[in-house]
Amino acid sequence: MDRTVDKVDAMRLFARIVERRSFTLAAQDLELPRSTVTEVVKRLEARLGVRLLERTTRQVRATLDGEAYYQRCLSILAEIEEAEAAFTGARPSGLLRVDVHSVLARHFMLPGLPGFLERYPDIQLRIGEGDRYVDLVREGVDCVLRVGKPTDSSMIGRQIAALVEGTYASPAYLERHGTPTSPDDLDGHQMVAFVSSASGSALPLEFCVDGAVRERLLPHAVSVAGAEMYVATARLGLGLIQVPCYRVQDDLARGTLVEVLAHCPPTPSPVYVLYPQNRQLSPRVRVFIDWLSGEFAARFPPAI
Repeated sequence: MDRTVDKVDAMRLFARIVERRSFTLAAQDLELPRSTVTEVVKRLEARLGVRLLERTTRQVRATLDGEAYYQRCLSILAEIEEAEAAFTGARPSGLLRVDVHSVLARHFMLPGLPGFLERYPDIQLRIGEGDRYVDLVREGVDCVLRVGKPTDSSMIGRQIAALVEGTYASPAYLERHGTPTSPDDLDGHQMVAFVSSASGSALPLEFCVDGAVRERLLPHAVSVAGAEMYVATARLGLGLIQVPCYRVQDDLARGTLVEVLAHCPPTPSPVYVLYPQNRQLSPRVRVFIDWLSGEFAARFPPAI
């Protein structure tokens, strides 16, 4: 029994080294001394009779044999974890690493998080926030929460919501530039440009007119890359913006922002949870994604 446990632990450790490309980072993730990590890999390679890892001064990479062994390890570890949960009634447990879109998480995820942790007390959650590209495998992240259709074919995406969006401006801006009644009235207007993290370019405004999508890239004096700054600049009268309706409900109630062109809104923005294609979902990741889907369903506001 001890020998089997040792082998399973060695597989888990080896998989983390491959994903993190580092003995040191793998040791930190699993809270082990680096000397232990080195010794486990040495014994593993000796037992299998093959070289699994290539070490350089900069990183660690799997050999061809190591990559094949890594894929088998992922499958075996997932089956072991699922089998133990099914037959022992064990609750999902362990460290769960997620990366979230910060504004979205604060509105939809954080309010219910105490309930999730109370329901699954054996899960330790490590949350990173941002809107940048995350290499889930290499950075040791289990899943990410993102807005927009996924473009990375190595990721599996589960859509959990679609955010209704609108076009907004401050009253002071509309006093200076007038209130447009159609996309054709936007000559002479300006926008706050939101810069895509994927392309580095400003995203055009988008309008659905008679079932067709029309785009307008307006002049802009200010470009931003963050959601909070995007809304803040609109409050200052610096241009038109397009954001999900939930983001500006308080602004609309206070009168600091006004919706325009409500009859031709942008297309809704999908919300996805993404996880690596080459991994079977562990019980802790599965329950987290199911719970997060429920949070969005319960808290998503009606269209306005």
